[in-house]
Amino acid sequence: MPDFSYERELGGRVAGIDEAGRGPWAGPVHAAAVIFGPAGPPAELAARINDSKQLSAAQREALYPKLFKVAEIGVGMASVGEIDEFNILAASHLAMARALEALANPPDAALVDGNRLPELPCPARCVVKGDSKCLSIAAASIIAKVTRDRHMTELARHHPGYAWERNFGYGTPQHQEGLARLGVTAHHRRSFKPIRALLEESIESNT
Repeated sequence: MPDFSYERELGGRVAGIDEAGRGPWAGPVHAAAVIFGPAGPPAELAARINDSKQLSAAQREALYPKLFKVAEIGVGMASVGEIDEFNILAASHLAMARALEALANPPDAALVDGNRLPELPCPARCVVKGDSKCLSIAAASIIAKVTRDRHMTELARHHPGYAWERNFGYGTPQHQEGLARLGVTAHHRRSFKPIRALLEESIESNT
């Protein structure tokens, strides 16, 4: 389970940063930055915070409002257009930087999930598998995941047939069926190989 040792080691106001949505074929990538107080989150809450992938949707939704009550939180996003223009890693880093900028007050330092640092206006450190080691990164993973899932559920209302309310843009069989039947939308990542292949196939069939 994640703990607060990384934040204590750095000292001061430390933001944990994580993203959600690098792998899906559709939708933006979201990121969150979370700062707890110097003592960390309340023990009862800390015991429930984990890597978002280890939690159920119901657990994430239950934790989401509680985290906003006890932490400073910023959320950022990079659009599908930015993903296609810059690549998904660069877009993820852009979303992370925007999440940090969205904080009411800048942190003294940041802990970033992964092994590549985005450009940030403060000292920063990577933590590989940080969402399973560091409480503020784990909390950021929950905020980013819930925010993105809600965004994709809303997009699904306007673009039914792709099952985004269930797959959140990942390339599931239902999503693939929707693409075959309805085609590519403005929310699909054209730089991703499966979507690019569909578009090329469509061009070939029309020539």
